[in-house]
Amino acid sequence: MLTVEGLRSRYGRIEVLHGIDLDVASGEIVTVVGANGAGKTTLLKCLSGIQPVSAGSIVFRGEALTTVPAHARVRRGLAQSPEGRQIFTNLTVEENLRLGAYLFSDDKVDRDREDAFAMFPILKEKRNLAAGGLSGGQQQMLAIARALMARPSCLLLDEPSMGLAPILVAQIFDVVKSLKALGVTVLLVEQNAFGALSVADRGYVMETGRITMSGPAAELIADERIRAAYLGI
Repeated sequence: MLTVEGLRSRYGRIEVLHGIDLDVASGEIVTVVGANGAGKTTLLKCLSGIQPVSAGSIVFRGEALTTVPAHARVRRGLAQSPEGRQIFTNLTVEENLRLGAYLFSDDKVDRDREDAFAMFPILKEKRNLAAGGLSGGQQQMLAIARALMARPSCLLLDEPSMGLAPILVAQIFDVVKSLKALGVTVLLVEQNAFGALSVADRGYVMETGRITMSGPAAELIADERIRAAYLGI
């Protein structure tokens, strides 16, 4: 579904991605794990079209995306839930969800919203409240639900567990795992290597702008180097 080959990107003269290769098959949950500053968020920004690519290719569902603008990538089924949630705090929960569905004006929008409320019942309770009044965990749920309102075939998730209490982290990873049953393919970027690899089919390890390891998630969790560097074991 999504294939990245030789991807390079820079901020000014400084190259931060040094030839990234990865692929995500339809129906998979694939994670990219690594420390802060490894280049994970820059990778997702390149995929969603808000960070320029200096070399390499991005192919999504058979179409080259490298020169396709960000808004058009959403129309093609590639949506992102960004790092830091970036919800509209002065709008209500329901208004945030409607903005996620800005591409659509059909009858299914209401059903999509009810599906989001079924996935996150707390959002239904607070549907008419300002999103800025939600807890961090609830805001993350809203960010994911808003991205799903765009009806993506592939969802890019950037650090969904960041800054959350452990009980909420487990809840968010359960949600990520449940997306598979909805037919949504997921590319998950995370510092929380254990949580991400626990719900993923496959994983990549990124260090200073390069992929240094990849393989089935279960094998990466068992790898001594990963356990020492990222899992604290």
